[in-house]
Amino acid sequence: MAGYNKFGGFGGGANMQNLMRQAQKMQAEMQKKQEELANTELIGASGGGMVEVVITGKNEIKSVRIKKEAVDPDDVEMLEDLIMAAINDAQAKVAQLSKDTMGPMGAF
Repeated sequence: MAGYNKFGGFGGGANMQNLMRQAQKMQAEMQKKQEELANTELIGASGGGMVEVVITGKNEIKSVRIKKEAVDPDDVEMLEDLIMAAINDAQAKVAQLSKDTMGPMGAF
């Protein structure tokens, strides 16, 4: 037992309580940031704004807007590409916002 007392055990009760309070505070702050991020909406666009995708911070697509000029019945592939590009742009914005907001723990 002499060795245990000599090294102070696991930092003592007061230090452990401090660590627990700090961990709880950090967890609450992280949860608040996650909620803010989840409630944020971003817009991804392509074709100079011909196609826009509204996405949440949780990567849930809320809406897709397509201007009439982007619709060419003879070139459906172009419209598909514009939609995919807008989605990718929106997801890149979510990833950047998550990184900026949450730091290294921001990956969903």
